[in-house]
Amino acid sequence: MFKGSLKVSSKKLFLMACFLFVALVLTSIFVFVIPQAKQEDPVLWENPERGCTVVLVGKKASVDESVMTTHTADCSICDWTWRHIPAEEHEPGSTRKIYHISQIRTWPPDVGLKWDKINENFTGVEIPQIPHTYAYHHGVFGYMNEHQLAMAESTIGCRRKMRNPTPSATVDITTLTLIAMERCKTAREAIKLIGSLAEKFGYGFHDSGEMLAVADPDEVWIFEIMPVGPLWTPKSGKPGAVWCAQRVPDDHVSVCPNESRIGEIDLNNSDYFMASPNIVSFAIEQGFYDQKSGKRFSWKKAYSPAETSAASSGGTRARLWRFFDLAAPSRGFSPETPNMDLPFSVKPDMLLSLEDVIDITRDKYQGTSFDTTVGLKGGPFSNPNYHPRPVRVEGNTYSTPRTISVNRAEYTTVTQCRDWLPGTIGGIVWLAFGAQDTSCYIPLYAGITEIPKSFSIGDHWVFNRESARWAFDYVDFHAQVVYSHAIQDIKKAQEKWERSAIRRVPAIDITARELHRQNSSLAATFLTDYCINNANKVIDAWWELGDELLVKYNHLSIYDTERRGRKNLPYPEWWLKEVIKYHKWQPRPKRK
Repeated sequence: MFKGSLKVSSKKLFLMACFLFVALVLTSIFVFVIPQAKQEDPVLWENPERGCTVVLVGKKASVDESVMTTHTADCSICDWTWRHIPAEEHEPGSTRKIYHISQIRTWPPDVGLKWDKINENFTGVEIPQIPHTYAYHHGVFGYMNEHQLAMAESTIGCRRKMRNPTPSATVDITTLTLIAMERCKTAREAIKLIGSLAEKFGYGFHDSGEMLAVADPDEVWIFEIMPVGPLWTPKSGKPGAVWCAQRVPDDHVSVCPNESRIGEIDLNNSDYFMASPNIVSFAIEQGFYDQKSGKRFSWKKAYSPAETSAASSGGTRARLWRFFDLAAPSRGFSPETPNMDLPFSVKPDMLLSLEDVIDITRDKYQGTSFDTTVGLKGGPFSNPNYHPRPVRVEGNTYSTPRTISVNRAEYTTVTQCRDWLPGTIGGIVWLAFGAQDTSCYIPLYAGITEIPKSFSIGDHWVFNRESARWAFDYVDFHAQVVYSHAIQDIKKAQEKWERSAIRRVPAIDITARELHRQNSSLAATFLTDYCINNANKVIDAWWELGDELLVKYNHLSIYDTERRGRKNLPYPEWWLKEVIKYHKWQPRPKRK
């Protein structure tokens, strides 16, 4: 009887274990997936927390034949700190731990910043370490290593049933970029490594569909990856992710504004396409693609369809159209064209310079039907930042244009990869903290061995004058009050500090290359000293600029510090007329 009871108990325990497993999965789906789904308004297709614009420029589409990418990290609550990770030698048999790294989560400074806390999120998985890992710079993601491997990220989403927020998904997009920075020299190497890790260990947990621009001095690719659902386990024998990559032609430019960009694919053309082995079969299994339909397989239509256009979305999905409108105006792209019908890439009307790309990151649809400065929505001082998200009033939602440049940016990067220089000199990350329009791009060469300490500290909720980011937020805050006036002062500062740094690049390159011929460490020291000194000067200048804006536009006046005079801030007549009309003001009686 005892033995029989034991057998029954074992069966019960087994059934209970199965029940608990199913309950855990269902709970995970409810807790993690459903809240995310609520963020994806089917009308707006706008995730309020994750929105990043990525621009890609092929080497023959740029003025100096550098390969360029951009990344606007515009979360508004994410960690903005940066670190430099040095190259390192590793003992035979050592391992590399895998951590879950959230793009969004932060901790109070007195507890420890993000990169102090990730060790608490060990997944339990370790992979064999390689003998030598490369040096690189990273923020929320890995951006550039010493061999000029460069990356940029944009969240693109996926079908809800594909998400996998369970522990079976070991790797997320941040982790994948960091491992690629440590181990890869080229874009193709990085794509293959990232893809294989995601397939083997399962992708997702914190992340859904993601896009990476993966670049090196020769080429740039769009890489897109999706989870394969919460029921996946490593024991299934199936890939734990589905992914696809397409190369941007060398003489083309492209963009990813939180939308899947890869359409029909040709895996026989390995020079332009790479993919996971389940790219089509998984879509068929899940009912995303009907093989008998006679239609060619389209990656974006299968895994991340979004039927909208710049016009139909009221501008919330206008970034894709706007980029092509800026890069190739001769093509006459219409804002009425569905985004999924716009091309993967285009040949620009003119070759793009670094300054052109920076200007694109600051674009706010000026001069278009989506211009955010015109009329009441811009206020009396043509502020483009008043309505960065859809407006909800009395139960109704009103779309507002979502511009390339947004005031909620953590930082923006422009990476340059240049094949005519050694890797440590040829690669540059141009970093601008905070909102693009009021910030300043600062160069960080790939070969520097440290970055300013002020880059690695600070968060949104605690003001800190030791944090670089707060200097730029300080200027931005004062600019919002009288934007049309203050932005002119900011543009003068950008010309002085940003454009002069761009003009200095050839001279810095020559000096660094000569030192590199003598001794690579001499070049590293020179570049490190230059980048840190330049960054510190810019940060000091922006603190001073913030003080100047406070004094100059105090009390909504204009204070002339040189002449020690004051005058009233001029309001545009159209604005005054609207105020008079709204409040039904009556004019003073005219004197007889």
